[in-house]
Amino acid sequence: MLINKFVMPEVIFGNGSILQVGESCLRLGAKKVLIVTDSGVIHAGWLDHVVEGCKKAGLKYATYFDITENPKDYEVDKGANIYKENECDAVIGIGGGSAIDAAKAIAILVSNGGPIHHYEGVDQIEFPLPPLIMVPTTAGSGSEVSQFSIIVDSEKKKKMTIVSKSLVPDIAIVDPQTLTTKSQRLTASTGLDVLTHAIEAFVSIAATPLTDVQAKNAISLVASYLRPSVASRLNTEAKEKMAMASLQAGLAFSNAILGAVHAMSHAIGGRFPLLHGDVNACLLPHVMEFNFLAAPKKYIEMALLLDENVDHLSPIEAGRKAIDHVKKLSIDIGAPQRLTEMGLTEESISDMSQIAIKDACIITNPRDITVEEVEELFRQAL
Repeated sequence: MLINKFVMPEVIFGNGSILQVGESCLRLGAKKVLIVTDSGVIHAGWLDHVVEGCKKAGLKYATYFDITENPKDYEVDKGANIYKENECDAVIGIGGGSAIDAAKAIAILVSNGGPIHHYEGVDQIEFPLPPLIMVPTTAGSGSEVSQFSIIVDSEKKKKMTIVSKSLVPDIAIVDPQTLTTKSQRLTASTGLDVLTHAIEAFVSIAATPLTDVQAKNAISLVASYLRPSVASRLNTEAKEKMAMASLQAGLAFSNAILGAVHAMSHAIGGRFPLLHGDVNACLLPHVMEFNFLAAPKKYIEMALLLDENVDHLSPIEAGRKAIDHVKKLSIDIGAPQRLTEMGLTEESISDMSQIAIKDACIITNPRDITVEEVEELFRQAL
């Protein structure tokens, strides 16, 4: 029997759970916390709820909100300085993947020293991090439960993938109510990121029965609830189900890792200020086509999870139904279909392919892949 390992934080899930932030910090021994967020979260009013929870618990706090889409190394440096200046002893991250990834990276620097570039790769963190409490607001990144932090190297213009069990937060607080303030476009983009996480984790060479159950349920939930979640901010059932899908996809990919889609999207995200989910939407069908050869049985299972009828079809036809569904879903919710729609050109492909082939996520792609094949996949997605 194979030995499988599965890591995850304590999870608090449900409407209104955001108000448990302060009490959660106290349980971890915190006395003064750094709250890491962004302007969008502040505008939506969710920072006020976190601050209220901290005040009720008698916690002191400092805030840092200069985080941009695809957080940069210098933003992490600034946050670490604020943590030290205010003598904080714990970190709260509230927002999408950018704010939460930045919060994790800040925790690395205040406990292990800088620069953040030293921690790129797998298991490069030596000393324990301060307590981490993460509150997602986008149902997309899954970073609140994962052992990943993705930070842009501003000089090399590439995303650094930092992977370590040290980055698994102590507590993840998932409040579906936070999704009601998201725009339609962001709901669509982050939802497709959830689907990409689930699919890549499901076919990963590091997948296990423990990750498969999470990935499969996430795929099924996205198929049923992403469209209605995009259609209406007030559809509370769809928001709750997409929050659960994001959580489960995050647990799946944190433990099974990802694949070529994320390796390639990381290469793009380091150079261009684009929504990560939009990039994934363009790449996913092409990478699925490429990987089909390596996991045909899992593709048939995916087709069933996506509620496709595969009766009387050959195994190949049945498996390809999964790819067709992903393409149709992306179109239905108005996601970009070509990288050229976002300004990418042929000239960028060679350099981005060299970066992607060295990304940690490429290691667990189910089909062996060369840099030339990565280049061809980029061209297909243009």
